Parts: sequence; structure tokens; C-alpha cells
Amino acid sequence: MAADVYHQGERAARRRAGLGDQGEVSAGAVRAQIPEVAQRFLLQQPMLVLGAADDQERMWATLLTGRPGFLRAENGGILTVESRPGPGDPLHDRLSRPAPVGMLAIEPARHRRMRMNGRAVPTAHGIRVTLDQVYSNCSKYIQKREQKWVPTTAAQPKRTRALTGDQERWITGADTFFIATADRDGNADASHRGGNPGFVQVMSPTLLRWPDYVGNAMFNTLGNLEIHPQAGLLFCDWRTGAVLHLSGTARTDWDPAHAAAVPGAQRLVEFTVTEVIEILGASPLRWSEPVVSRFNPPA
Repeated sequence: MAADVYHQGERAARRRAGLGDQGEVSAGAVRAQIPEVAQRFLLQQPMLVLGAADDQERMWATLLTGRPGFLRAENGGILTVESRPGPGDPLHDRLSRPAPVGMLAIEPARHRRMRMNGRAVPTAHGIRVTLDQVYSNCSKYIQKREQKWVPTTAAQPKRTRALTGDQERWITGADTFFIATADRDGNADASHRGGNPGFVQVMSPTLLRWPDYVGNAMFNTLGNLEIHPQAGLLFCDWRTGAVLHLSGTARTDWDPAHAAAVPGAQRLVEFTVTEVIEILGASPLRWSEPVVSRFNPPA
């Protein structure tokens, strides 16, 4: 295995999880090229989750959408995205200039997802990303949904420093969210978390907690948090197209006694909210009621 597949934080997280060198991925599993089968997958997708830091180094996750074909691989190592965040989006200004980005293409209807990390530059209608890492990911906790396209106009963003009561209820009822993190050098990553409604707990208007379930043992997200606690969360209202962006810091609770109190948890993650942005009608995608994953532990 190539020595640089895992960075310092990921290796530290694997040690804390008691894995050491067990289950390490082969060097060929993480590449800088998009395989042909993945290129076809990308052409079929109407959305892309993107994570990056803003000008104040706060991490955010956002949703880019387009008709199938808006994501295209060029020469295997370049991803062209014919979409960019709207004016109210927390990453609108940052992506008007070159930026490190983490991306997740996810297909709920077929339980598939793919991670890509690289360097984005703006284009006339979106961004062009030179890829550093491309790899498939564990699909256990994806809830099955079918989508349709409904033209929409995004509302003005609502910005607060803490969650409102309605936002707390949104989060506790969620079965899916996305998380953006970065390593010490600013290399960004975007990932998915899923579970039965209630798996994300609202401990207070500025504190969330969720279980970390068994996954692919690469510890990309938790490894980043070991050395760089800034994180961004994205919750989507699958029925209305509203989105909820959260930025703050996260820490992993590695105490096995705490994890034992939560069904299915290998460990717990706590997220402290510092910024909240809610945008109604941000996404033109509307999704069916979910068929929950059979792998979801009880919440």
C-alpha cells in the first residue's frame, strides 16, 4: 500500500479505533482518475454535494444541482460541473476563485456514492476540478429515494448563530445529512451520514451529537477532525427543496462507555454550531418518501 493513502489524522483515528494496519485499502483503491464506469455514473446524476472553506476558514457543505449531464469527466482526471452556488449560499464567493474542494456524488435510488477531492477553478457556468482523489464509498446507510425536478427560486438566506425550534425539529427528524471537513493543509472532503430519524440528537441550540456507525474503516472524516476540528453540515428537506447549512467545530468522543449507550454506535461525534444559514427553495429536486436502509441501527 502506498504510504500516502492515509494522512496523519486518519492514521491516528484508525489507531484510536483499534485497527492499526488492519483493513488498509490498497493503493489502487484511491486514484486521481475517474474510471469509465464512474464517468457514466456521473453523467446520470442531478446533484453533487460539495465541501469547502470560506474566506474566514469556516467549513461549509452545499448542494449543486443540474439536469443529468451537468457533471462530466474530462480526460479521466478532470471533473466539469455546470453549476455554482447561488448568491445566498455560504460558498458563493469562495468558489468564484480557485479553491480546494471535496465532493460527493450520491444516488439514493440505487444506493451508490462516490467521493472526489481536488482543486476547483471557476468557469463561465460552474467549476472545473482537477482531481487528487477518486474512490467509491460505503453505501450502507443511504435511504432509497426517487427524485423529480421542480423549477424553483431560492429565497433570501436566514442567518442565525443558533438553531431555531423549527430547525431543531428538522434535524431530529432527518435520516440523512452531509459533512464537510478538511485536513491541516486545507484539502477538503465531503461525506454522507445516514440513519433512522432521531439518529442526530439536538443537545442544545448550539450542540448536536450523532453516532458513528461501522463503515469502510478509512476514517476520512474522523481523521480530518483529529487534526482540524472545523466542519460544515448540510441538511436537505427532501420534500420542499429547502437546505440548512451549519458551520462549526466537531470532536469525536472515543469513550466506549458513551458509545455503548447508543445502538450501533462505534463512537460518538459532537458538533458545536457557530453559524446557521437556512435557504428555502434552494434545490429544484423533490424526493419520494424514503425506504430506509436495512443497515440502519435503531435510533
